[in-house]
Amino acid sequence: MKKKFREHTNHTLLPLRPNLRWFVVGVAVVISIGSILYASNLVEQIRERESRQIEIYAKSLEFLANEGDNTNFILILDEVINANNSIPVILTDENGTPQEFRNLPRAEKMEGEKLATYLRDQVEVMQEQHPPVSVILAAPDGTVFGTTYIYYKNSALLNQLTLYPYVQLSVITLFGFATFLVLNYIKKVEQDRVWVGLAKETAHQLGTPLSSLMAWSEYLKSQYPAERSTLLEIDKDVDRLKVITDRFSSIGSEPQLSVLNITEAIEEIVSYLAKRLSSKITMNISTFPNREIEGKINQSLFAWVIENLCKNAADAMEGKGSITISILKANEGKIAIDIKDTGKGITKKRIKDVFKPGFTTKKRGWGLGLALAQRIVEQYHQGKIFVKQSEVNKGTTFRIYLNS
Repeated sequence: MKKKFREHTNHTLLPLRPNLRWFVVGVAVVISIGSILYASNLVEQIRERESRQIEIYAKSLEFLANEGDNTNFILILDEVINANNSIPVILTDENGTPQEFRNLPRAEKMEGEKLATYLRDQVEVMQEQHPPVSVILAAPDGTVFGTTYIYYKNSALLNQLTLYPYVQLSVITLFGFATFLVLNYIKKVEQDRVWVGLAKETAHQLGTPLSSLMAWSEYLKSQYPAERSTLLEIDKDVDRLKVITDRFSSIGSEPQLSVLNITEAIEEIVSYLAKRLSSKITMNISTFPNREIEGKINQSLFAWVIENLCKNAADAMEGKGSITISILKANEGKIAIDIKDTGKGITKKRIKDVFKPGFTTKKRGWGLGLALAQRIVEQYHQGKIFVKQSEVNKGTTFRIYLNS
């Protein structure tokens, strides 16, 4: 039962967030497609209705012209024409010269040559949208004496409906993007609460036994002075526990950064770890261009990151191999720190998951070390940490960028 729970914890921590994001995206896509299809169908229906209305208008005009004076029909035609209060229309003679127009607000404010030019331009626009409707003018005896053409274009309502799906799609896209940002923010807040709560509780739990160990160490020194050298080593570990407790207490608080010699800080960490890792593991430090490389760090939290990476490297090498730490000045005032091991490496498909809470390749562990390291480097030090290179059965290199 414990093994099953461990596997579940390592690989399925926070599983619902990605699914929720994809659900929001899916809903947005479905709404967008549905809206576009519905609006397109509505636009087509209105376009057909306007075309029929223009055809009725043309037939009525043709009938009036061919029947001569007919008072009743003139009244009917007047109703047909007045019913069109939305479709822009221009009537031209057979030479294309505009004669009459309707539903062109700008034209109503013009006159003379300016009006004629505007109407000719509108005829060209209308001809691109719809072919003109011809009206044959004939006398009662059937003699044809002319042709009138009716040009028209989409009404303002139809144009608005044509643009509506794109406007709605933009709104849905903005809504989806805002939702995505909110979900990411909620996730970050939840993670922050978990980190802070876990760290504060750990520091609290360590406090009592640590105080007891310090008291017992002083007591043993007074009772067994001959074992003072051994007790001094115990004091070093007690001091290390105090540092660890301070680290956990610092999570959730604004860390104080100081300009320190990065090389000296890492040498101190390596000196401590060398006595506590396997004797078959060698640790090397190289610097470029010299040892005087300074950067802004919180020494306690920075040491936590380096220790964590080195311990992970030792686990990956199963207690045998080498760890090389390279420190060099990079471009734009940055400091690059490479931590390279000769361990079993990480497959390419899993590299992107190494900093996720719960990810671990070890049989024991909760997979929080690298997630905490990333938080310390990127949030507290405004730096960057990533897997620079990894090859199965050959090793892994982590790179850290810090500000100098």
